[in-house]
Amino acid sequence: MPGLTRRCLLRRSLGLAAAGALARPHIANAAVTTAEVWWNQGFAQEEDAAFLAMVGDYEKASGNKIDHSLIPFAPLRQKAVSAIESGAVPDILEVLDLWFAGLNVWDDKLLDLSDVVAPQRSQFAPMALTCCYLYNNAAKTRGYYIAPMKITGAPFHIWKSLVEKGGAKISDIPNTWDAFLDFFKPVQDTLRKQGMRNVYAYGYQLTANGGDPIATFNAFLIAYGGKDLVTQDGKLHTDDPRMREAAIKALVKLTTPFKEGYVPPGVVNWNDADDNNAFHSKLMVMDFDGTISTEVALYGKKEDYDDILTRGLPLGNDGKALPAQVTTFGPMIPKGAKHVEPAKEFIKYMIQPKVLNQYLKAGLGRWMLPVPEIANSDPFWLKEDPHREAYCRQTLLGPTMPFYEVYNPGMAQVNAEHLFSVAEYDVINQGMTPEAAIDKAFKRAADIVAKYQIGQS
Repeated sequence: MPGLTRRCLLRRSLGLAAAGALARPHIANAAVTTAEVWWNQGFAQEEDAAFLAMVGDYEKASGNKIDHSLIPFAPLRQKAVSAIESGAVPDILEVLDLWFAGLNVWDDKLLDLSDVVAPQRSQFAPMALTCCYLYNNAAKTRGYYIAPMKITGAPFHIWKSLVEKGGAKISDIPNTWDAFLDFFKPVQDTLRKQGMRNVYAYGYQLTANGGDPIATFNAFLIAYGGKDLVTQDGKLHTDDPRMREAAIKALVKLTTPFKEGYVPPGVVNWNDADDNNAFHSKLMVMDFDGTISTEVALYGKKEDYDDILTRGLPLGNDGKALPAQVTTFGPMIPKGAKHVEPAKEFIKYMIQPKVLNQYLKAGLGRWMLPVPEIANSDPFWLKEDPHREAYCRQTLLGPTMPFYEVYNPGMAQVNAEHLFSVAEYDVINQGMTPEAAIDKAFKRAADIVAKYQIGQS
């Protein structure tokens, strides 16, 4: 799908600005300047309209111009990588993946935005800031290389009607990890007996494409005690027997349902959008997927929208709360940008909490607002919609931790190679034991991360 031009989207957004006028704080006038911005195209039209409204408000308030392109996330990722390699970069980039920022900060290819973040820092959730605080190997220190705008994690998405047709009740869903997951197998069995032969219990991403399989494996790893695979000091702990045991359990819990026929066979070739589409077609009862894009895509279909249960993580098998891995997305400025000061001025405008809140609300709340005070006080986030409430409690108000790439960018390379997806393939298709598959993945991970030594201040 080609990127949408400024002119095209301006036409599309006419009449959609009713999503709410954004706050217009005073911006000192200066010489008119233009900043080039590459931004992610939304899953829903409302997201793009919200961005355009924010740009329009900024241009009116500042007198500056924003030359923007809205591009789907996968093509944008490719375009951004090519731009960094060639040096022909825009002034602002937003890339929605787990490895772009960490690796490019390590290589000293992004500008430190600490001066931009500092004025608003106290209002952001600590974890949202942690996810933006990355290590530069040239400077031998950390800094804020992403301005925090969107925080997200991966909730479960469940068709309530399929659960009930499968002879169960939503109120009966257990709240500990294994019991929660196992609940859906007999639901599939009952549905199949009723003649629904193309429905599966789970939509696990057992593929080597995109970011969803990384988030999925990590969540299972953490649930079985592997939270400290990489610790805050940047050290990888593949030599810890507890991490190995947790990874083996995660691998077994993900691959066994596939081999037993409880996961669609096509998942091995899916990309990040395919599970959303499969869920919408009711191919599976439950999915585990980042953001609430699954729900937002059906916002205009009230019956379907209301039929989905958005659910945060169950408790661990020991009855204790599990931390949800979250990541923060937002604008970055690549080194070589031609208009750094106007780019910084636009970013300062966007991350003002009131401006940011209105932007994310107009985008239907697909991305979580990383400002706890506003999230707690604005009924939009916790009182008006059960999907947003569950999402908010999981990603902002509950126990959280960053993706491992924040602690060590070597994990970005580990996951770019999809080592744990390869382990799943080795078990499913090569007959390898889970133990051997994890040992293989751990050895390669250790070799990679050894090249990324994090200096301790």
